[in-house]
This record gives sequence, structure tokens and C-alpha cells, in this order.
Amino acid sequence: MAYAAGVYSVTLILFITWLLMKAEIEVCKKGVVTVSPARTILFGSTVNVSCSLKPKEGCSRTSDFQKLTFYQNRIRVSSLKSHSLSIQVSNLHLGTTVFVCKVSCGGLTESQVCGADVSVGVTPEQPQNLSCSQLGEHGNVICTWDKGRDTHLYTVHTLQLTGPNNLTLEKQCAPYHDDLDLGLSLSPASPEVNYTAKVVALNSLGNSSSLPLVFSFMDIVKPLPPSDIRADFPNLLANFCTLQWQDQGPVVLNRLQFRPVRGSTWRTVHVTNSGGKYDLYNLKPFTEYEFQISSKLHSVKGRWSDWSKLLRTWTPKEEPVGMLDVWYTVDYLEGGLQNISLFWKNMSVSEAKGNILRYQVTVQEGTGNSSAMPPTLETFTKHTYLAVVVPQKDYAVAVSAVNSEGSSPPTWTFIPHQPLKAPRNVSAKPQGTDGIRVTWEPPGEAATSVKEYLVEWRELSTGSSTPSPINWHRLPAINTSAVIRECVKPHLCYQIRLCALWRDGAGCARTWAELASKEPLTGPQVISASAGKGTASVTWDQIPAHDQRGCLLRYKIYLQELRSQAPPRIFEIPYEVANTSKLIEGLRPGVTYTLWMTASTAAGEGPRGTERQLSLEDAPDWNILVALVAVALIAVGIFSISRIRAKALSVISALQPQWYNQEIPDPANSIWAKKYPIMEDEMQFHFESLSNNWTSSEEPETLEIKEVLPKPAPTLQESHPSCWPRNHNLQEPGRENWLQAPKSFRVEAEYDVSPPSTPGSRQAGKEQVTDLYRVMGPGGPKAKDPVSLLKDIPVDYLPAHIDYLPSNLDYLPSVAADPLEDNELQSLSFSIFPKGSFHPVTRGEKLTLDRVKIDSGSFTH
Repeated sequence: MAYAAGVYSVTLILFITWLLMKAEIEVCKKGVVTVSPARTILFGSTVNVSCSLKPKEGCSRTSDFQKLTFYQNRIRVSSLKSHSLSIQVSNLHLGTTVFVCKVSCGGLTESQVCGADVSVGVTPEQPQNLSCSQLGEHGNVICTWDKGRDTHLYTVHTLQLTGPNNLTLEKQCAPYHDDLDLGLSLSPASPEVNYTAKVVALNSLGNSSSLPLVFSFMDIVKPLPPSDIRADFPNLLANFCTLQWQDQGPVVLNRLQFRPVRGSTWRTVHVTNSGGKYDLYNLKPFTEYEFQISSKLHSVKGRWSDWSKLLRTWTPKEEPVGMLDVWYTVDYLEGGLQNISLFWKNMSVSEAKGNILRYQVTVQEGTGNSSAMPPTLETFTKHTYLAVVVPQKDYAVAVSAVNSEGSSPPTWTFIPHQPLKAPRNVSAKPQGTDGIRVTWEPPGEAATSVKEYLVEWRELSTGSSTPSPINWHRLPAINTSAVIRECVKPHLCYQIRLCALWRDGAGCARTWAELASKEPLTGPQVISASAGKGTASVTWDQIPAHDQRGCLLRYKIYLQELRSQAPPRIFEIPYEVANTSKLIEGLRPGVTYTLWMTASTAAGEGPRGTERQLSLEDAPDWNILVALVAVALIAVGIFSISRIRAKALSVISALQPQWYNQEIPDPANSIWAKKYPIMEDEMQFHFESLSNNWTSSEEPETLEIKEVLPKPAPTLQESHPSCWPRNHNLQEPGRENWLQAPKSFRVEAEYDVSPPSTPGSRQAGKEQVTDLYRVMGPGGPKAKDPVSLLKDIPVDYLPAHIDYLPSNLDYLPSVAADPLEDNELQSLSFSIFPKGSFHPVTRGEKLTLDRVKIDSGSFTH
């Protein structure tokens, strides 16, 4: 079976070799390509590449020209019409370059002749940092080194080892590896015997060797790390620990490193011949520590083992030994009460000696800590703050921390009702870009009694219901300045208190400071703005702290008169935390103002807030009031005279518009009515026609009235359109029409300018015209005979609803008017109102009854 497998392998190898030879023959069938001086050259060298055709492998027809072309990495580099072609190439890149020769016969089609690969590289560098190690007593020797730069050629590294007893060993390293397992181990029986190792690097361009490395067993053996590590605390003492472990082999030297789990720096201890045990001191109580150990076989020579596995353990608990840092603030309330806010800082881990479970707070009236006086308040809390409301008296407060093992000594703080002397001239300014510098002067002659100073700062939390956290530092009594760098940010305002701590209390001074400022993002929001006579009361909201972007210096109130181009009045108000209202005086009564506000920091003024309108009340002007009363008294005295009152009434009557008392012109006042006696016969003719044709059922014809003016008189044109409707239905719904016009009822009258008729003729005409117009309405008594109806109706009868205007002949004078009075009235007729809409028609125009129809609902008579 084994023989058959061997025969199969040999056959496969021969077959593959034949395929490669055939492929080479097929590739270079038409010619050969040669490279000189060699196909592997040193970087920067020049190489000659030649291509020649084999006999009878050129172009077959003599008419075709024959051209050879060289390609370098598929890029055409040279062409020639010949049987052979040579090129010289320099500056080749590191690595492999492929040259291909092709031939063409009178056309664009090319066929391959042959090709060659040229490798460019460098000689190997000398191997560096050769080192060998052996893991444990029975491990193999492993050597490592640095090969240096890449040669871009196939390079072989061989390790040569020589030693006692004619020991010679050569072993090649696999390509792309820089370490080599020699496959042997040194014996601890001869720990001082020396061995020599060397590495040789070789490629086709040359070779190089490393420096020889001489070592012994003690030099290269690396012990195994210790195991079974544990920590014991005798008598449960937190600051004392016994660390124990198990060494692997004949270890002479150990090193231990340990640190708190949340720490960053290791503490290291070296131990010689420890026997796997060591005591550690000064550990922190109730703290988690981590431990590691390594070992070495010789105190000077040799290698350290790897670190052991990590051991983590907690130190035991103890009662707290430190004292809390306690501070307070006081806010005075109504009713004789005060709110005391207590704050304290967390203890360090070494002081707490374990987990702090709670804090005990005792408030005692008075300024001493005498146990004879019962405490006012005693309570426990899990927080680092507490607020109590107590009467306004002197108090002493004690705070202590409690863990599972006990409590810390109490910290006493004295809070007097009356504040003590405070530092003077306290100021705060930015210190660079990350700090605030606070300076002060001691509080007067008794400054030597000051125990220490305390600087307190907190972010100004305006516009927020939750106060910002408080921070403080204690300073020696000799200090007069301090720099705050913790918990401060730019573009925020901080309230700073500098307190002098005395034996029985503290005296504090306050200021404000910032790291850097910008203009506020928003303006104050005006809540209300109420106005009086020349005064205004304005109330606004504080700008939120994150929108202030620094410490505010001032507010500005702008008041601008509504629809006025004058610049606004500006009222500047210095900033105070509790100031959110302002009374403004000296304003103009009866004026409406537009009001808005802005806020400013050291960087500049911010945008305006909400705008509101403010209307001030009018103040009484006594001068105008007195003048009005005087004018009224004079008017009453003048109008008490009857002659003046009559003249005034006549003037008012002339000034009022003609349509004020009558809605259209009265036909009784027309020239035709005044000339009635002259045309009595003609009018009688028309009344007889009306009587004869009253009952006619035929469609009545239009009554036409023509007004003829004398020729020399100018023609009257209608200058204003009539405001009366021209087409109004005589028959309204629900009204009985018992009067119809005669079929033919035509009246023509000519007017000429002549003296007025005698009073007797005018009176007679008035009576007949009155009878004629007063009967022309649907509301009178019904009668079949219109003539008798006209005779029976009394003169004073006036229908409630009429379609045609009544005569209103009362306006006609019964006697001739006084010429003087007529002239006076004519001279006073300068009414600014337009005349009545019923204008005289122009000469020759017909006036019909359907053009004097009106709405009966508009009559007042």
C-alpha cells in the first residue's frame, strides 16, 4: 500500500513539471527575451532587456513590415521594425517588474513573443536585539530578534547556537516570523554555563549576521508567576494586612504591588527570601484593594516572572475618625422665625472607616455645647444638608457621621442671632480664564481674634425654584485673598460671601463675580404696568440665570410715546436681586406710551423684553375749566334778552338745511300756487274734468304739469341729483286705493316774473289748494263721488298714511311779509347745506305725479 502511494506521488510531480515546461515553451514560441546582468538586481541598478525572433517565426509575407514592441508592466516603452530589439532600463521600483515583447505584421494586431521578470531588492540588514528566554525550569528556549527593513526578496534567517560539550545547532526561521523555538531547554544543574547564539540573514543579493548573544541558565530562565494569593487581617484591624502566596521554583526575590480599586497609582514593595508571606501596613479602612505579585530566581541576574492573578479584597470597617466640615446660611422669616440651612461635606474614605449610614444633627439653644441644656432639636438624615425653622435666637449645632461601627466626633457650629463683624472692602474679579480672585481687609481692630476665614460661592439661581448647590473653602486667619477655581464656569454669575469666623459665630460680607460675560439672551418680561396721573408702576420677572450670561449690572426702562418719532425716555435702574418693580414719575398725563425693558452685563446691553402699552390718566386743567364756566355764564346772560334770543333763533333756522323740517319742497309754496287766483278759470276747468271722469275704469293718463319761465330769465338746470326715489309704487300691500286719477287731467302753467298778487287773492287760492291736496290720500273716508268727497272732508283732516305730500299751507304767510324782515332773512340765507332735492324743473320739462311719489313712512307731520 505504501509503495503504491509513493509511485502515485512521483508520477504527479513529473506531470506537473511537464506542464510547466510546456507552458514555457508555448509562451516563448516565437522568440526569447534576455536580461543582463541578472534578473535580480540591487535597487538603483541598470538592466538591459533584449528581444529577438526565432528563425522562420517572423512575418510570412515580404510585403508586410515587421515591428517589435516592448511593454513594461503593460505600458509601451519602445518599438522597432526589426528582428530584434534591446532597451536599457534604470530607476526600477522595489519589487518585481514584468517586461513583455510583442510582434506585429503590417497591422494593429500584435502577438506575444516572450517575456521576463526583473526583481529589485536590497541586501538584508543586520538582525538587532537578539534575546532568548526559557519559561520555567523545563520550558524550551525561544529566541527573538528584529529583522530590520524589508528586502523585497526571499530572505532566510538562520539561528546558530553553540555551547558546552560541542553543542552546535542551526535552525531556520519560517518566512515572515521574527521568533524561533529552538526545541531544547537549558538544565538548572549548570546554571552558570554559557551559551552563544547568532542569527544570519541571507538572500540572493547578500547576507548579514547579528552580534553574538552570550547567556546562561540564570540569565534567560523566566519563573512562573506565584499562585494561591490571599490577604488576612489579624484582629480585624483595617490598617494591617498579611499577604500570602505560593512561589513556583527556587525564587529568591519577590515584588508586591497594591492600590485601592478606585486609585490610579500602584505602590510597589520588594521582598527577599520572603517564603511566600509579607505584612502590609497603613491601609485605609473599609476600602477595596487589589494585589499582584511576581518573582525572580536571582537577586541581580535573571528575569521577572509575569504578574500573578489579581486579588481584590475589602479592608475591615471602623468607626469614623474624622470630623465633618459644616457650614450654614440663615434666612429670616415673618413672625420672629428664621430658617437655618445646614450643609456639610462628605468624609474621605480613610476618615469614614466604612459606609456612612446616616448623619446625626443636634440643634441646641445658646452659644455653648453644655450637656446640661436639653437640645432644641435632634434628628438623623441620610443627606448632606438639613433645614430647620426655629425662633430667632442664638443656637449651637452639632453634626456627626454614623457608620455600622460607631459615629464620628461631633462638629460644633455656633449661629448667633446678631451677625458679628465682617471683613471689609470685599471684592471679586476674574483671575485668568479659570478662576475668581477674592480680596478683603480684616474686620477692624479685633482682627487678631478671627479664627479663620471662609469663602462661600454659589451660582446665582434666579428664575429657578431649586437653589443651586453651595461651595466653600476655609482659609487661615492670615490670608487676605483667595482664588476660586472649583465648580465655576464662564458666563454665569456667582454670589460670593466672605465670612470671618469668630469663637462664637461669623460675620459675612457679600459680593458678586463672574469668569466671563456676554450680553443677555433675553430682556426682562414685564408682568404688569399700571398708570396714574403722571406716574407709572412697572413690575417684571427676573431673567433666568442661563439667559443672563453673567452678572447683571443694570436695568433700563424705555418709554416712547405712541405714534411719535421722538426718542424714548430711558430710566436706568441699578441691578439688585430682589428688585423687580419701579415707580416712574414725571410723565405726561393723558399720553399713551409703549414700554419695554432691557438688562445689561459688563459685556453690553441685551435685547428688549416684552412690549406693553401704558395709557396715563388726564389731569384736570383748571384754566380751561374756568374759561368754560365763564363762557357758559356769559351765554346765559346774553340769551336771557328776548330780542337777541329771537335773532339767534332766526339765524339758526336759516343755517339749518331745508330738509331738516320738511322732506321735499311743498307744492303749496310753488309759484303756481301763489298765482292761483290769476288762473282760477283754468283750474276750475280741470276740476270739472276730474269730476266728470272720476269713475272711469280706463287706465288714467299721466297728469302733466309744465312750468314755463319768461324768456329773459335764465334757464334753471338741475345741479344736484334728487335724493328722492323716482319710481315708487302707489299701491302698497294691504292698502286700499279708492282714488284714481282721471283719464285726461292736463295742467299747463306759465310762470313769469311779476309782482306778487294781493293778499286777498293769495288767501283765496290757499283755501282751494288746501282742499285739493288734503284729500289726495288713501286714508280718508270712502265715497263714491269724488267731488262730494272733496267738499265733505274738513280742511284740518290729514290722513295718517299718505302717498302724496300734504300742502302744509301753514308755511304760507296770510299777510304780506315785512319787506325789511324779508330782506334780512334773505341776507341771512347762507346755509352750507344743499337745497331741497325737489328742484324746479328746467323750462319745457314735464312734471308728472309719478315723479313726486315718496315713501309714506318718512313723514313726520
